[in-house]
Amino acid sequence: MHASFTPPRQVRIGDAALFVGSTPRAIRHYHEIGLLPEPERGGDGRRRYGYEDMIRLLWIRKMADAGIALDDIRDAFTTGAASDGATSTGTVSTGATSDGATSTGTTSDGATSTGAVSTGATSTGTASVGTTDARTDGGGGVAGILGRLEEALAEQEAELRRQRAAVRRMRTEGSRMGLLSDLVTERLKSLPEGSLRQADLDSLLVTERIFGPLGAAVQTTRFIALATHPALRKESDRIEAAEEALDDRVAVDDPRVAQVAVERHAFENALHAVIEESGLDKDDDALFDAWDTLHPPATAEDSADEAGLSSARGRKADSMNVFEATGKMPYDFSPARLRCMELAEELSAQAPPTVQAPPAAQDPPTVQAPPTVQPAT
Repeated sequence: MHASFTPPRQVRIGDAALFVGSTPRAIRHYHEIGLLPEPERGGDGRRRYGYEDMIRLLWIRKMADAGIALDDIRDAFTTGAASDGATSTGTVSTGATSDGATSTGTTSDGATSTGAVSTGATSTGTASVGTTDARTDGGGGVAGILGRLEEALAEQEAELRRQRAAVRRMRTEGSRMGLLSDLVTERLKSLPEGSLRQADLDSLLVTERIFGPLGAAVQTTRFIALATHPALRKESDRIEAAEEALDDRVAVDDPRVAQVAVERHAFENALHAVIEESGLDKDDDALFDAWDTLHPPATAEDSADEAGLSSARGRKADSMNVFEATGKMPYDFSPARLRCMELAEELSAQAPPTVQAPPAAQDPPTVQAPPTVQPAT
């Protein structure tokens, strides 16, 4: 995180909805049905959403997109199945009804039966076969209507395939890891059972939302190293606890701030060394190459944009830009903790340069992920 950027500690409902890809109306519906606890309100009486609220919203969105009904998502959270990483996959309704309509249950916006198709009318109303069109436009009008209907049905078919793929991943992985993209889960599925924490998945979920599947896949390198090196994980926990202790009661010039920054810097160096020694950095190289092969830039302008901002790779074209998205994800960091992060970055910038590898072995531009540490509660 750059020193010039300060993440918000809380966000309003509009920014929360924009970040998770939902609407304020949908979030209010989550509150009404008990899916999302009511957050605290600011002095103006408006809701304020923090880190934990946003994590829950992101998982709700992922589950709803996979076709899981909101009532079933709520039950999963209530029973604790979701909190320990398990996700119930038996609640997805994707079967055909008696009239051939496809029902996906309650959607993220509170509507039902979003996949219904009846007598030529799609759920979006874009292909309703009516006598008025037939009389006005003649046979050509009907042909156009049927063409639009076929396109709508093809889109629904593609959506059902996507939902089935997500459900299969959840059943295979046995946890919410299956809700992340294939690119991410493929790198994590070989880890020892129990070595990956829910907080790791939460962090990957945020990274995937901001930087796309490629950014999250690159971040898995960090969690793979931590999951396979217990001593490193223990040291990471110790430093995160020290950072969380830098709360609002600690002044920015308190000696502990600089001390924790030094410890964070030393840990990051040790982590990087482990990543290099284990060859995980070469896996990242291969990941970038494979992604570029499968997703070549459509135009020369796109290629130039990616050269200037590698983190843009893997993000949806209609998604927020990186800076806008990062500014809408809250982290409850105190001024002392932010100062600690700034000092750690300054130490990294002052580090002596390493021996440069030959051009063919150089690392690609790195993707800077959002903070992986969680705020103090």
